[in-house]
Amino acid sequence: MTSAKLPLIALAAALTGFSGESLAVDWSKVQGKDITLLYPAQMSWELVLTQAEHSGASKFREGKDCRQCHEGDEDSSGNLMVGDKSIEPTPIADKPGFVKANIKFSRDDANLFVRVEFAPGKQPDAKMDPKVDTRVAVMFDDGKVTEVARGGCWAACHIDLAKMPKGTDDGATMYLPKSRNGMTREGGGVVKPADEIANIRAEGGYAEYWEASLNPGAPAAVVDGTILDKRQENAAHAVTANAVFENGKWAVEFSRKLAAGEGHKDIGPGKLYTVGFAIHAGHTNKRFHYVSLEKTFAVDSGKADFIVKKSP
Repeated sequence: MTSAKLPLIALAAALTGFSGESLAVDWSKVQGKDITLLYPAQMSWELVLTQAEHSGASKFREGKDCRQCHEGDEDSSGNLMVGDKSIEPTPIADKPGFVKANIKFSRDDANLFVRVEFAPGKQPDAKMDPKVDTRVAVMFDDGKVTEVARGGCWAACHIDLAKMPKGTDDGATMYLPKSRNGMTREGGGVVKPADEIANIRAEGGYAEYWEASLNPGAPAAVVDGTILDKRQENAAHAVTANAVFENGKWAVEFSRKLAAGEGHKDIGPGKLYTVGFAIHAGHTNKRFHYVSLEKTFAVDSGKADFIVKKSP
């Protein structure tokens, strides 16, 4: 690279808010979609299936997915749950009930890029995670996990997790129903034997997640991993992230190889992927976050919320 090109690259980085490999995408030429992430309180997978606590439980059991009933009402639902002590026994004073985000997908011959831009708004300091201001997470599946296709992130959210109604302080993390011998109103119960879990994993029956930890003025710290019998960070990370906070907005760009090896879903044409987004804002952790309803993406073509095409 010649020194004459350096000023142009520096200018491009300043204009986009990113540096390094993020310049592979000119996001101004990629069409995005606005979504709303809602505050879910203690609404778990088990409550979604329980008529007494969820009026749409019977419809869900009959085959309707979450978004078929609730898409378009995320803001009002979040505002309701953030202040309803029946499902939020420890409310955070002045916590907004929802956050809006703009999502963009792109790719090149070898990589997938996902951009999440949002304004967290006036967030009270919950003081739960003093070292991290904001976290942004992406969770997705390639059609191998039915519950993810039907309920997005709720497939991994259960009543017996830490900070949930039936949870304990043993640090129980997100998991998928298929990893348990039986699901009840009380949660997942006994984990299947290790050999069965290994077989499910080998067949791709897990969800993949990425998470970026953000502080204004500091580089993003990113991890990736899987969710099956627990949330498990990958030993070798395949995901990178760049982020900038400017004028009250975060812009976060994730990137990952389309074929990233063990612990990662292969990404390519011919499949429909279900994806969910989550945002922790105001130094919160665990369930005190915002989540999207299930969305979909496909590579190059198909019927999905996001069609991932090569960068212009």
